[in-house]
Amino acid sequence: MKRVRTISIFVGSGIVAWLVLCAVIGVVAVEGAMHPVRLSLSAENDQQAATIARADHAVLDDVDITVRDGAVLRAWSVRPLDWNGDAVILLHGQGDNRSGMLGPAQMLLRHGFAVLLPDARAHGMSGGQVVTYGVLEAEDVRRWFEWLKQSESPHCIDGIGDSMGGAELLRSLDAEHGFCAVVAESAFSSFREAAYDRLGHQFSTGPWLGRTLLRPALIVGMAYARLRYEVDFRRADPAGSVAASHVPVLLIHGLADMNLPPRHSEMIKAANPTAVLWEPVGAGHCGASNAAPAEYERRVVSWFAGHSLH
Repeated sequence: MKRVRTISIFVGSGIVAWLVLCAVIGVVAVEGAMHPVRLSLSAENDQQAATIARADHAVLDDVDITVRDGAVLRAWSVRPLDWNGDAVILLHGQGDNRSGMLGPAQMLLRHGFAVLLPDARAHGMSGGQVVTYGVLEAEDVRRWFEWLKQSESPHCIDGIGDSMGGAELLRSLDAEHGFCAVVAESAFSSFREAAYDRLGHQFSTGPWLGRTLLRPALIVGMAYARLRYEVDFRRADPAGSVAASHVPVLLIHGLADMNLPPRHSEMIKAANPTAVLWEPVGAGHCGASNAAPAEYERRVVSWFAGHSLH
């Protein structure tokens, strides 16, 4: 009996210790996710944008908006001389800034699109204290949509988002139904599913570790975000937003993506079979334009052209 009691105490203590460790992991992980290192816009970034604008005989402006919580968000607005009447909002990934979208912006300018490149909240030169992966950013995107509609009066407003930016763009379909078409590359299907991957990535296990042994870490982390920051990460659900949307969605996800596996875009497409999914072989995270540049350009430009209103 004493031996059984000793084993029970040992096992119970181990379980308690594991749960405490999971709680610490959850809080640390959420704090890190909500406060990524800010990559400020550099003079070199500004010069690069100005060079691209000059090459396409485009007008480059610095613009800003103030959103509901008082944060001031900043962006570049670029309109080519030979404008086709459509505009595209380009949203960058976590830890980046608007300069990370200059590649697709340059491609779109060549085809006559005007482009808007915002810094996401708590990124680049934009305000905001925390990153919420679409919970607050969905409304930010809607506000940029309204600014673009009022300032430029385009025939169509489209969107491109990479990784976090792709997830935020898809989430914004809940708040803004007026997009003609959107493209999301390497987006996550939900914050919860992305967390499973992130937790398991540290041990090269895939998502199963996050779904099982480390699940308490996610539960505590999400509860902590609600209590500490009033952010409910259950709302960071791009797949759910796409399922309820009628906006045409092109999903791009490289089959060599080791950051967020292709199953995320496959889950989003499963939620709404009208979404189109391209999975380029050999492309890593947000790497389709490098792995297959001509195909990327053809697919993206034709996607927007095929859903234009003129």
